[in-house]
Amino acid sequence: MNLKTNQMKTIYQKLAQAKKEIGAISKDSKNPFYKSKYFDINQLLQHVEPVLEKYGLMVMQPIIEGKVVSLIIDVETGNDCRSEITLTDERDPQKIGSQISYFRRYSLSSLLCLQAQDDDGNQAIPKKPTAKKVFSKTDADAEFLKGTDAKELSKKYIITTEQINKYKSLTKNK
Repeated sequence: MNLKTNQMKTIYQKLAQAKKEIGAISKDSKNPFYKSKYFDINQLLQHVEPVLEKYGLMVMQPIIEGKVVSLIIDVETGNDCRSEITLTDERDPQKIGSQISYFRRYSLSSLLCLQAQDDDGNQAIPKKPTAKKVFSKTDADAEFLKGTDAKELSKKYIITTEQINKYKSLTKNK
């Protein structure tokens, strides 16, 4: 086993010890737009840095070649563990700042595999389509009066080809 392998093992051992001590992170900042909670980057750093420092580890989060890079560095050996996220081509400085903060927060929490309640993760899950109801004569009359086309009907209702054709013929004669 070479020296580099032994050094990498050391950083992983230190991270394992630190992770046990860090535990879960509580989300106490509120995002009124999404009505969710999150932990901001300052809260995250206040929670993890003292523990990492105790084990001879340091956090750095530079922006390198358009990427937010989260580094945990073993100060004794100089070895590091890293996570990188590429920034988008956004030009609005306010949005760039928000993006950097978001990426810093989530790349560091991902790198450390931190446990946290995932309030806003639901935003990434596609919503289930609303259940369709069976197309009836009453529905046909109501939709006919509104001028709904057959294509829109098939999005809202369980409808047979025969019903669609009958509906199309009615709307042609309208």
